[in-house]
Amino acid sequence: MPTRFRLSVLNNWTSVFLAAVERGGNALPHPGTLFAILAGVIVVVSGIAARTGLEAVHPGTGETIQPISLLNVAGLHRILVEMVTNFTSFAPLGTVLVSMLGIGVMEASGLIAAVLRLLVLSAPKRLLTFVIVLSGVLSNTASEIGYVLLVPLGGIIFLGAGRHPIAGLAAAFAGVSGGYSANLLLGTIDPLLAGLSEEAAQIVQPGYVVNPAANYFFMVVSTFVVSAAGTWVTERIVIPRLGEYKGEERSTAIDELSDQERRGLRFAAAAMALFGAVLLWGTVPVDGFLRNPETGSLLRSPFLSGIVAFIFLGGTWVGIAYGVGAGRFKSDTDVMNGMGKTIGTLGTYLVLVFFAAQFVAYFNWTNLGLIMAVKGAETLRASGLGGIPLMLSFVVLSSILNLLMGSASAKWAVMAPVFVPMFMLLGYSPELTQAAYRIGDSTSNVIAPMMSYFALIVAFFERYDKTSGIGTVVATMLPYTVVFLACWSVMLVIWMLLGLPVGPGAGLYL
Repeated sequence: MPTRFRLSVLNNWTSVFLAAVERGGNALPHPGTLFAILAGVIVVVSGIAARTGLEAVHPGTGETIQPISLLNVAGLHRILVEMVTNFTSFAPLGTVLVSMLGIGVMEASGLIAAVLRLLVLSAPKRLLTFVIVLSGVLSNTASEIGYVLLVPLGGIIFLGAGRHPIAGLAAAFAGVSGGYSANLLLGTIDPLLAGLSEEAAQIVQPGYVVNPAANYFFMVVSTFVVSAAGTWVTERIVIPRLGEYKGEERSTAIDELSDQERRGLRFAAAAMALFGAVLLWGTVPVDGFLRNPETGSLLRSPFLSGIVAFIFLGGTWVGIAYGVGAGRFKSDTDVMNGMGKTIGTLGTYLVLVFFAAQFVAYFNWTNLGLIMAVKGAETLRASGLGGIPLMLSFVVLSSILNLLMGSASAKWAVMAPVFVPMFMLLGYSPELTQAAYRIGDSTSNVIAPMMSYFALIVAFFERYDKTSGIGTVVATMLPYTVVFLACWSVMLVIWMLLGLPVGPGAGLYL
């Protein structure tokens, strides 16, 4: 391995630790299997807990909460009868499927790829690194497309600019993965996590609603914090460490947008302007048709409650406009095929959701989550820690767990039923807890071997350095994790000190 890629003494212990994490993570079963096992464990534990006299007093109602056993005939009947409805009524399922229909049209039309290329090609050279990191953050609107499109593009762009291509890969990867919970727009992950948070919040407060835009204000500011931090790490740490590139790869020109693609972008811009005008018409006037018809407010309005529908409608409308303008869509069949192709990629997700839905339902039925939340809240109160230390501890815990379990939604499906009620009982909103979780989940993505695209990133690195491997990727990306975690945590502290809402109608406290 070239000297510039050898791990320093400081990073040797990190490499050993992450190798152990990788072995431990590989020993875990598939997430779907893991949820099936956990569901079975809940059934057994509920039977044991019901016989031990375990109970807790709900601090809000004063009611005594006791565990309900599923390890009996009545429990078996409920498991069998409600298995299908557990799946079909699982909050994140419909929101993700509907969102992906609109995004699928944008992807199939070529709109997303064209916008990313235009954004990167039009950037001034001195802002190149910042634009690549920012583009990575923005690409999260379309789920994982940034991994397969923007990360390799970052290497090509840096090589063409006479800089080390691995630094370009690292900058793009940092934005796409490390900045996964920052954006200027809502993406598929937002309604998914909000649905899980809502399910968990209703353990304590039935009827509680967490809208998909719950973390929007925090996300917007995070976009620029992460982009600036990623740029600093790339320029000050990664590029000096890598030095001059002496590999065999030669620069490849990134094709300019064709006339058809530019025509498609004009069509898409016009469609977006029209769609935006309709939204403004419905939200800006005090009697707008998208406001709450009873209060005239945007809170709990059709606009915010129907944000998933707007993702679908907007994505479909703009995607069709681009596809027609660029000549990619010849008929309605092309549009439907684009939707179908995107939904076809969610097969594994649907399997995962089926088992996750059963686990969440069993957890709620047994009262174990509520009892754990009450007991945990009592322990946290006794610890004397204030809100900020508690949230920072939760951020670190989420970051560590991310090394073992790569899926953001899978982890949140396990963690939300425990931590959302726990923090609610301490007076903190589910939206704040979700924001803290997203910080920890994002920052360690770039060094998590269990992250689903990690192997692909290793392959991208190997293109420019045949001797590179997991250690090279981890050593290159570790500074991003440290700096992102520090900057984002400081931002969270400032946010809490100022008492700012994390999203529309989403305050810090209940």
